[in-house]
Amino acid sequence: MKENIEHHNELRIPREDTCYVRIYPDPVLIKKAIPVWNIDGKVKEVADRMAESMYANKGIGLAAPQIGMLSQIVVADLGEGLRTLINPELVEGQGESVMEEGCLSLPTIEVPVKRMEKVFIRGWDLESKEVSLELIGFPGRVYQHEIDHLNGILIIHYVSRSKRELLIKKMFKDLKRSQGKGSIL
Repeated sequence: MKENIEHHNELRIPREDTCYVRIYPDPVLIKKAIPVWNIDGKVKEVADRMAESMYANKGIGLAAPQIGMLSQIVVADLGEGLRTLINPELVEGQGESVMEEGCLSLPTIEVPVKRMEKVFIRGWDLESKEVSLELIGFPGRVYQHEIDHLNGILIIHYVSRSKRELLIKKMFKDLKRSQGKGSIL
């Protein structure tokens, strides 16, 4: 599909049936997700849908708000297989590094983001087992990015308001220009 769909003032980009990712300024992207209290079949269905959307859009990580669900669920595949974390939290971190980051919900935008270099993250898997991760470098950055989504924080929140406005205008211009040419993603 090459056309965008307007729905309740929200811009969605269709991908292989229902595998779309919400695009800024969709209001769900800046809301805090709520914890998941019962990891059941519904949560597994949401995680499957998230993974399908992430892969269809050539992403490496996705948070539930990016598909319109205000639940604390993230999926990521950094080349070692799919991992789902429920209610992930950043427990501790140290060091810092700056790197350009992009986001499926902000196509064409990349901004430098300062993040912790080494992080300890805790969450639960789809079998309700507690998971503790120690991540260094890029993997830690990916999980910090997805946890930001759960808190309503986007990469554009790491730049000044004026820069943010310019980037968003450019993104919409690029999206509009691509409508007749197929997807830019």
